[in-house]
Amino acid sequence: MVPPELAGLRLDHFLKTQIVRLSRTKLQQVIATQLTRGDGHALKPATTVAAGERYLIKRPARAEPPCPRTFGVLYEDRRLLVIDKPAFLPVHASAKFYFNTLTRVLGERYPGEPELQICHRLDRETSGCLVVARDRSAAVTLKQAFANKTAVTKQYVALVHGQPPWDTEAVIDLPLRVAGPGDATKLPHIRMLTGHGGQQAITRVRVEQRGPATALVRCTLVTGRQHQIRAHLAALGFPIVGDKLYAHGDDAFMRYCDEGLVPDLAALFVLPRHALHAARLVFPHPEGGMRTVEAPLPNDIAALLA
Repeated sequence: MVPPELAGLRLDHFLKTQIVRLSRTKLQQVIATQLTRGDGHALKPATTVAAGERYLIKRPARAEPPCPRTFGVLYEDRRLLVIDKPAFLPVHASAKFYFNTLTRVLGERYPGEPELQICHRLDRETSGCLVVARDRSAAVTLKQAFANKTAVTKQYVALVHGQPPWDTEAVIDLPLRVAGPGDATKLPHIRMLTGHGGQQAITRVRVEQRGPATALVRCTLVTGRQHQIRAHLAALGFPIVGDKLYAHGDDAFMRYCDEGLVPDLAALFVLPRHALHAARLVFPHPEGGMRTVEAPLPNDIAALLA
C-alpha cells in the first residue's frame, strides 16, 4: 500500500523504496510482467502512485534451490544435540525455502522427537555449531542462555582477504547500525554501517593462520549485533572471502541478487558462500555445568587457505 508521504512518486521510484536491492532494469521487468493494481489498468514505470493504492506482485512459484540435507553431530545427550550445520542449509523457512530447511531435515532424521527446537540462529551461508534442544524445558533454558549472550561464548573463524596485523588478540570496538535511506549506500535496511549513532559492538580477533593472500581469523563475540563479524572485518579493510554484501560493494551485491552467481561474479567472490564458520560454543547445560563443543574447519575454507 502506498503511504501518504510517498504519493505522487513515479511507480518505479516508489517500488525502489520498497524493494531497495532491485536494479532499475529489474524493476521495469517486474512492472511489465508481474505487477498488478486493483483497477486493472496497465502499469508503466512512469505511472504516478496515489496514497492508499495497493500493488501486488504475482509470479509463478519457483522451485526451491538445492541445498545440503545432511549434517554431522558434534555432541549428543538425552537433552540436546549440537550439530555441525553445513553451509547453504537454511535454518528456518523463508520466501525461497520451505522443504529444504534444517527444521525439516531434523524432523526427517529424528521422526520420533516432536519437541526438537533450534535454540539460536546461523545464517544460511554460515557453517558450524548449532544447538538443538530435545525437550521443552531444555529449549527454555538454552534459548534464555543464548538471548542473555553473557552466558554463552561464541567463537567463529573467518577467512579474510589481506593480512591483518592481529598476531596477538586485538579488540574491534565499532558501533553498528542498520543503514538508512540517507546513508551513502544503495542498500538501506540491509547493510550494517559502523560509526556514530550505532549500538555498541565489540569483537575480539586474532590471526590463527596465514595463506598467500588470505588469513584465517578467530573472532570471539563480546556483543552479538546483526552481521557483526562481517561488518567489523570489512570496516577495517579485511572483508570475509565470499561475502557478497560487504566485500565488493553495493553494485556487485545487487547484480548477484538479480543474476545469481554468474561466472564473472563467481570469480570476484572466490567462494560461493561467505567463509564464516561457527567454530566453538561454550554454553550452560540444562542439567548444570558448562559444555564446550567445537566444529572442525570445513573443507572449502581449508582448501582456500592452503
